[in-house]
Amino acid sequence: MSTQSLKILVVGPSWVGDMVMAQTLFIHLAGQHPGCVIDVLAPAWSRPLLERMPQVRRAIDLPLGHGALQLSVRRQLGLTLRVEGYDWAITLPNSFKSALVAAWARIPRRTGWRGEMRYGLLNDLRVLDKQRYPLMIERFIALGQDAGAALPSPLPAPRLEIDPGSRAQAVESLGLNRERPVLVLCPGAEFGEAKRWPEAAYAQVAKARLEQGWQVWILGSDKDREGAERIRQALPDSLQSCCENLAGRTVLAQAVDLISLANAVVSNDSGLMHIAAALHRPLVVVYGSTSPAFTPPLNPNHAVVSLGLECSPCFKRDCPLGHTNCLKQLPSSRVLEALDRLLPEAAAIEVKS
Repeated sequence: MSTQSLKILVVGPSWVGDMVMAQTLFIHLAGQHPGCVIDVLAPAWSRPLLERMPQVRRAIDLPLGHGALQLSVRRQLGLTLRVEGYDWAITLPNSFKSALVAAWARIPRRTGWRGEMRYGLLNDLRVLDKQRYPLMIERFIALGQDAGAALPSPLPAPRLEIDPGSRAQAVESLGLNRERPVLVLCPGAEFGEAKRWPEAAYAQVAKARLEQGWQVWILGSDKDREGAERIRQALPDSLQSCCENLAGRTVLAQAVDLISLANAVVSNDSGLMHIAAALHRPLVVVYGSTSPAFTPPLNPNHAVVSLGLECSPCFKRDCPLGHTNCLKQLPSSRVLEALDRLLPEAAAIEVKS
């Protein structure tokens, strides 16, 4: 089979950060099989990310809620995809349900890690060696090559592409400007409270940069709106006008475009963090219950700030000890120092129009 005719269906993950990291697989496949076609089956919310990945030909919406089985819907989708004639399916999630569509589509080679009773659904079933593949992107890329093959070195990194027109429209529609350097704050974390650095600490970081003549944009989902407003309200009255609470006011596509304009980003370990990394923004990431040893920011211009307590990382949604000291005891001075190292002349940044 010539690589020019190779058609690949990737069943994508269901989290923002994981989908960004999945681009490493797409880059690897495109490099190993020039001219191949890569389509991605994923939740509809991920389309703005996939549209910014040039390796992907087509995003196919999975019309199901997170965790929904709905066998009849998955079967119908699989039957519909048969006409595409895919040669290879790579299933990134480890769940039983994620392997169903490719099986019903009768894709000849169906690759994935051994998970929830997927014998028969996957015919290229791999056993994950977590010691050999400690990083999530290593586990993704390993599925895109023969079992046991050596990983590429260096590993590819995500790189989202931005359309200048779309970005300008986002700035205009939200009434923003670029007259001052932009610090983007991402204080949310969909996974749980054990990944959220305290709002008061974010406010202290915002205050320090605002006093240097910057502006601050706070991004997040509608769930983050109240917390973002508390950060803004914690600022002196004279600085609040230069801090925009955009949480819940943007769709994902707009958030991506706005982050691409940031002169610096401070974030929890979250989906927006991985977007900032894929846009190669100067980035400081606060880690508490999770670890950069598994899902690091894939960006050379970043700094990780963590206390490294004996009880962390626990990878829990809520602190099992009830104190979340891994985040509450981490001072804002550590993040500000990290920003200064990334941007030694941050206060003097000249904003380009």
